[in-house]
Amino acid sequence: MIALSGVCKRYPGGYEALKNISFAINTGEMVFITGHSGAGKSTLLKLIAAIERPTSGSIVINGQNLGALRPGAIPFLRRNFGLIFQDHKLLFDRTLFDNVMLPLNIRGFDRREAQKRVRAALDKVGLLSREKAYPVTLSGGEQQRLCIARAIVHRPAILLADEPTGNLDAAYASDLGDLFTSFNQVGVTVIIATHDENLGDRLKPRAIVLNHGELAAS
Repeated sequence: MIALSGVCKRYPGGYEALKNISFAINTGEMVFITGHSGAGKSTLLKLIAAIERPTSGSIVINGQNLGALRPGAIPFLRRNFGLIFQDHKLLFDRTLFDNVMLPLNIRGFDRREAQKRVRAALDKVGLLSREKAYPVTLSGGEQQRLCIARAIVHRPAILLADEPTGNLDAAYASDLGDLFTSFNQVGVTVIIATHDENLGDRLKPRAIVLNHGELAAS
């Protein structure tokens, strides 16, 4: 479970990105975080992933209060997450295979097991036949699918995605929606920040709505 209580995020200069946010997400839920541009969706995902810390309030994930974690414990917490952000952060000097392998190398996976997982993840997103290609040869939609393969290769319990369909045409967006549904159906908690109403209409997730940094609906 993910539980936020009275969470506020204030940046230098006094800008309040989030104000008194409280809600809970149960294990295995699919949740969309929606709202206008600048509502605080991306900030909220970064707080849940412990990329940033709240100014006040608490975030508890599976019984762990993120505010009480030592910096050295945060990488271990993040092993529970698959992260898909708008900045793909792909390594353009490495093949698709090597991009997806990277998280497993960091975690010290046995190489033979890691190779199986990489190929399974690439197959899941329809890129296995191009494992030796480089990201520069991919379309925008294919690069997004590569990011998803990298995010799910270690089989995370929680998948966080920030505007995953923002730059995709309707067909690619529909394919990604089906992928997220398939992850959710095997028990992955899926949290997507999006303004894509068509995707929401198709998947019918629970919606958490932000409005100028405040919780409008949950």
